[in-house]
Order: sequence, then C-alpha cells, then structure tokens
Amino acid sequence: MSSSIKIIIVPGNGCTNPFIANWYGWLHKKLTEMKIPCRLEAMPDPYTASESEWIPYMHKELNCDENTIVVGHSSGAEAAMRYAEKYKLKGITLVSGCVTDLGDENERASGYYNRPWLWEEMKKNTDLIIQFGSTDDPFIAWSEQQEIADNLNPELHKFTDKGHFMSSTFPELLNVIKTKLK
Repeated sequence: MSSSIKIIIVPGNGCTNPFIANWYGWLHKKLTEMKIPCRLEAMPDPYTASESEWIPYMHKELNCDENTIVVGHSSGAEAAMRYAEKYKLKGITLVSGCVTDLGDENERASGYYNRPWLWEEMKKNTDLIIQFGSTDDPFIAWSEQQEIADNLNPELHKFTDKGHFMSSTFPELLNVIKTKLK
C-alpha cells in the first residue's frame, strides 16, 4: 500500500479523552512512532455519538478520504460503516461493531440504526474491510457482529476472550494494520 495512507481512530461513545481510553492512545502512539500518519481526537457529542455530528466531523475536520483507513470501535465502528456508505475510503476496520440499537435509548438517539445498512455501497467505497469481534462481548451479542461479517465479507478476526476490546493495548490490531501498510 501507498505511504500516503493515514489512519483515523474513531472511538466509541462516552469517550471524552480518547488518549487515555481503552487502546486508542496506545495505537496512536505506536503508529506515530512508526511514522504512519494517524489522528485521534475527541469527537463532538461524545456521549450520544450522533451520526448527524460525527459523519460531517469525519469528513470536514478529520479529512477522511480515499487514502484513509478508519479504525472504529463500538459506536465508532457504526460511524465508519455509515461513512463508507457515502464516501470513498481506503478501508474500514471495525472493532465491536453492531447493526441495531441493542434496545438502548442512547444508541437509538445516535441515528445510525433507523434505516437499512447499505452493505454494497460500503464494499464499493472501500478497498479493505477488517473486522475484530469477540464472542464474549458483554455489550454486543455475537449475532450482531456476525451480521456485519455475513454482509461485508471482511477479513474477520474472531476472538472468544476479548470482551468489548477495552484493554489498554491491542497488539493484534496493530499487527494487522502493519501488514496492510506494507
């Protein structure tokens, strides 16, 4: 892949300081040390993660484009998928993604789940789709994650012991990104 590729990390909802939450800051630091352009920022409306705010922010402020791999976690994965329905990206990497509001009022308010997913548009607008999921995720049933896998046919990394991927490091993700940038 080209050296012009950049990584944008889009965190899950509830994240007001992504540099100290989960693995986001760790991944940003590792990629930066490798001289891979990477952006990680607090998103607007961090608690609801409103699609009406996040998608324009990704487009206008984070400058996601055809040279961007968006790494989205949880609500960030849904944002990556909805973004890829509309805009060209190099790729999307989905971590703990889901396809419904999970019966949660706050998730419903985000706006991501009020219409069908445009799977074919996502595939057409990306060169690369990677998915990380774990069968023991306490928030997102495997069936939700499997629906993404069934519809996008991603490079799937399925685990049984990673929960919602909320650890402080994520070497498996870093290794996959490194192989894609060679």
